[in-house]
Amino acid sequence: MKIIGMIGGMSWESSIEYYRLINEFVRDRLGGLHSARSLMYSVNFEEIEQMQHRGEWDKATELMIDAARRVETGGADFLIICTNTMHRMAEDIERAIHIPLLHIADATAHRIQEKGIRRVGLLGTRFTMEEDFYRGRLQNKFGLEVLTPDTDERERVHRIIYRELCMGKIEQASRQAYLRIIDRLKSRGAEAVILGCTEISLLIKPSDCDIPLFDTTRIHAEAAVDIALK
Repeated sequence: MKIIGMIGGMSWESSIEYYRLINEFVRDRLGGLHSARSLMYSVNFEEIEQMQHRGEWDKATELMIDAARRVETGGADFLIICTNTMHRMAEDIERAIHIPLLHIADATAHRIQEKGIRRVGLLGTRFTMEEDFYRGRLQNKFGLEVLTPDTDERERVHRIIYRELCMGKIEQASRQAYLRIIDRLKSRGAEAVILGCTEISLLIKPSDCDIPLFDTTRIHAEAAVDIALK
């Protein structure tokens, strides 16, 4: 079994889900008391969040590269970044290490293509929804059409992630707000919606709506286990 390296802590609320899911997938496939061989370097998300909102992406990249190198030095066979937003510097991280990086958008796009879906809605942080590093990858590498909420809705989605979900707060009013936004994406032609922030699946479940949801946390974790057990 390969050793799964993880950069976590962004936020630790979703990192817990990664650890749980990865070990559940290994146990389900191998049975008995099997669990994943893994190691995680967890960052201080307060520092990351401030860099994000001040636009200090170069400093954030340096921090992430340092974390990736620590994971590699620890003996990981490959790396996953346990967040969507910080894939903004995925290519810089790949160049700085000697182990493979499993990109969360790639794992998600492959799953979407398997279902024959071409037009998807995207929810995530403002950075993920608005910048090209994620949406552009889905469009240019995988040929997907990506719809995002309007400006006010993007701001609301973003605010709920940082002020509630990353702090472990699950509010019914926020769930209803997200479901309304998903309904509007569906009315614009979305065949499915990507939960493109690893905390959103703490709030929204597939049973909450009548359109397919692609949970990037679960998809990424399962793809990591696929590699670990290959």
